[in-house]
Amino acid sequence: MQDASTIIFAILALFVLWKLRSVLGTRNGAEKPPAQNSLFRSGQANGGQVDGQVTNDNKVVTLPGAAPRPGAVPPPLPDPERWKAYAEPGSRVANGLDAIAAIDPGFNLDQFITGAKTAYEMIVTAFATGDRELLGRLLDKDVYESFASAVDARASRGESLMTKVVSIDKTGVFDAAVREGTLQITLRFVASLVTATHDKDGKLIDGDPEKPVNMVDLWTFARPAGSRDPNWKLVATQTGH
Repeated sequence: MQDASTIIFAILALFVLWKLRSVLGTRNGAEKPPAQNSLFRSGQANGGQVDGQVTNDNKVVTLPGAAPRPGAVPPPLPDPERWKAYAEPGSRVANGLDAIAAIDPGFNLDQFITGAKTAYEMIVTAFATGDRELLGRLLDKDVYESFASAVDARASRGESLMTKVVSIDKTGVFDAAVREGTLQITLRFVASLVTATHDKDGKLIDGDPEKPVNMVDLWTFARPAGSRDPNWKLVATQTGH
């Protein structure tokens, strides 16, 4: 006679086998094949082999950056007249702007000129008041040193300078180029300014605080190609004509 423990273990074994069968089931050859990933396929598309058979389903997944397929439409060429408000198509300036835009696709000339006009007024005012901190943010190192030297010389003589930008009447693109890995744009400003210099006793020694004068300046702004900093700095100034 079998003891009670043997019978109990046999019953437990039958129960476990029944649960496995109910969970896993059995294979009878009519099961659905497993789903396939649409991006990763066994064999090769367009003439590859799957289980020894040639396939030709033309289901090709193009990866980012891959070369265009034969017959693909190339991207449109830049509009040759996109700079016409500031430069003649095909001119040296237009070609320079094209070179800048090729390196910096997000470059917007109208926005650049708007920012440059603001910078012009800020720099002229900061130079008059001797605001070195603001000048340091807007000027290239060499230009800053030149401006700071003039501010120091004026202060040593006890002189004061008052300058106010009445209006910026015209802003044009004088030059544009990519030189030694640097984007450069020279703007021609035609502006009306009130400027007056007084000595240490308050006596007017230059200019007229009541009479605006017309100024023509050529300012060159630059920034390194590929720089993450979108800001341009003033790298050169000269009197225009």
